[in-house]
Amino acid sequence: MTSLLTQYQDNDAVDNFALITSADVRLTKTGKNYISLTFSDRSGDLPGNLWDANQEQIDQFTQGKIVKLQGVRGAFKNQPQVQITSLRLSQDGEPNNPADFMAHAPVKTADLDAQLNDYLLMISQPTWNRMVRRLFKQYHDQFLQFPAAKKNHHAFNGGLAFHSLSIAQLAKSVSQQYPQLNADLLLAGALLHDLGKVIELSGPIATEYTLAGDLIGHITLIDEQIVLAANELHFDLNSEEMILLRHVVLAHHGLLEYGSPVRPMVMEAQVLNQLDNLDASMQMMTGALEKTAPGNFSTRIFGLDNRRFYKSEPEA
Repeated sequence: MTSLLTQYQDNDAVDNFALITSADVRLTKTGKNYISLTFSDRSGDLPGNLWDANQEQIDQFTQGKIVKLQGVRGAFKNQPQVQITSLRLSQDGEPNNPADFMAHAPVKTADLDAQLNDYLLMISQPTWNRMVRRLFKQYHDQFLQFPAAKKNHHAFNGGLAFHSLSIAQLAKSVSQQYPQLNADLLLAGALLHDLGKVIELSGPIATEYTLAGDLIGHITLIDEQIVLAANELHFDLNSEEMILLRHVVLAHHGLLEYGSPVRPMVMEAQVLNQLDNLDASMQMMTGALEKTAPGNFSTRIFGLDNRRFYKSEPEA
């Protein structure tokens, strides 16, 4: 039985169909071409290099292609890697749907959609309710399909919705614990905070940053959409309601060096930043530890300061 890519151990023979999610042509020290590839299936990624690549191979093995991969599972700098022995494109009658090789949110799309509708009904403040509804009417399908990131956290089909709705649930619970918080503002911010990623990212398959994503970023992009929607709805951008909503969204990364143009200066913005960090951290740790045997450390997690995390032995 064929293993999933992330299930292989050192020295295992790899024989899989896989989706190429990145393909970068590079030069060796001696000036020869090679392709730095990332192969993916629904379990995750496995990188590998195709050495001495000729032009035909460079043209063939590009991002988004499904290939038959054969090789040996090894490691480089303590990170899993496949040593490629054979690589060809998928042929007629073989797997050819990229969606079959993508990781998905652990919740069905229909259930995520139902959760979204439930949370929309919970926002009672009229301005914020209409604003959030307006933007989700525009970006509904992308919200349910897109990942939340290219690599770091919730980088799977439906990850944006799964992440945002997880934060919405946390926001609801925290607002009950701390009634001094404005529950409507925190919930509206939780739903909207990452919606700009439907513009920042290219889509759920072989995800890349768009030009606007690289040069502007999702925080500014969603603020632009809030302003446009406010004008269409004839909302006063100078009203306290609109300024508070924009601030909570703009400040959700917490620090200027992390991409927010302003630091949190209302309680709801501070809480949203912490809930965002909590949910992202939990997903990164969980994903790494799921691939780690008990009694061992995980691979290093770039989004958590390149730290490793220990997986304890299960209790008897």
